[in-house]
Amino acid sequence: MSDRTLSEPAAVPAADARGTGRRALAAALQAGRADTLATFAAFESALPGLEVPQRDELNPPLWELGHVGWFQERWLARNAQCHRGVTADPDAARQPGVRAAADALYDSSAVAHDSRWALPLPDATATRADLAAQLARSLVLLSSVADDGDDALYFFRLALVHEDMHHEAALYMAQALGVPIDDARWQARGLPVPTDDLAFDGGNVRLGHSGAGFAFDNELGAHEVQLAPCRIARQVLRWAEFLPFVEQGGYAQDRWWTDTGRAWLAGTGAEAPRYLRRGRAGWRQWQHGRWAELDPALPASHLTQHEAQAWCAWAGRRLPTEAEWEAAALQWPSDFRWGDVWEWTASPFAPYPGFTPHPYRDYSTPGFDGRPVLRGASFATQPRMRSPRYRNYFPAVRNDVFAGLRSCAL
Repeated sequence: MSDRTLSEPAAVPAADARGTGRRALAAALQAGRADTLATFAAFESALPGLEVPQRDELNPPLWELGHVGWFQERWLARNAQCHRGVTADPDAARQPGVRAAADALYDSSAVAHDSRWALPLPDATATRADLAAQLARSLVLLSSVADDGDDALYFFRLALVHEDMHHEAALYMAQALGVPIDDARWQARGLPVPTDDLAFDGGNVRLGHSGAGFAFDNELGAHEVQLAPCRIARQVLRWAEFLPFVEQGGYAQDRWWTDTGRAWLAGTGAEAPRYLRRGRAGWRQWQHGRWAELDPALPASHLTQHEAQAWCAWAGRRLPTEAEWEAAALQWPSDFRWGDVWEWTASPFAPYPGFTPHPYRDYSTPGFDGRPVLRGASFATQPRMRSPRYRNYFPAVRNDVFAGLRSCAL
């Protein structure tokens, strides 16, 4: 099987973030920082005083910016065990950073979410100066690395993908807050009319990462799983396929919803997907701070897992398991299109056999609480982040994320 990843649906090199050497990694760190700063500038332009409401799905943009730089510096320039990779002691004493007491401001493991709105954060100018100094320290350290081995480069790759993940989070925060994002790279694209499913014969497949290159701890522990034959859609669902469920009263019919889905409906009063409303001229979508005509060819997005399951029940389909998803992505690198939106699966996020947490202890373990796995990537995901092995995970109620669904035949 090929280990390539796809985007729209041409192949993208999987090694961009996971196996790249020092020179390309240095360029990627600088490019990622440029994207971080550009998106932050959009928040500055659209939000007076950078003020945002205190909600579970949001962070103050100024805190987010400082956290990205703090994380990179904590695991690189301040980390005397940086060269040890996954065997580094996460609790080892840290060297001084460019800003004293930054841990008390930006450590997401220690600074309670709701307290971040009241922190004495440096202003935007000072925060940008901190990030510039932190990146400079990282690049000097990278230039001194003796080889391109996985241990030597582990924390540089971790810092890169961490910033990339926060950049995508900033983009869906922008959607929630009505902040216009003009960069064409971060816009959803229409999908073709769906065709027949792909037929998987079943059998033993190998799930998870093995071998060289960067991997998250929850991807390790490659193991064989037995899959039954199935038929899986070639692409994610478009609005053209989802909206008939809404128009036929699907949100008001209990029979399509699970018990937890009905509880979510009762608690939210939802009658349609987030960011959509129906007007006299048809469906409209909230985007870039305004209501615009909805393109039905766009991938259905900002759906909870409850909505994805309800559509499947209505359509006589089901969500794939993450093993089915990964097997299909690897078996059909040209026919299985992914990377348009994150895709809810039917699988709970759980450790693979022999799971051992990496030094960033809070990455995976807190998520092993039954929340579902999402697979793939979205239009807002940095291309270098995309991998068919990547396991994303969010609570089933999250609808701020660029998430939709692909289905399987029953």
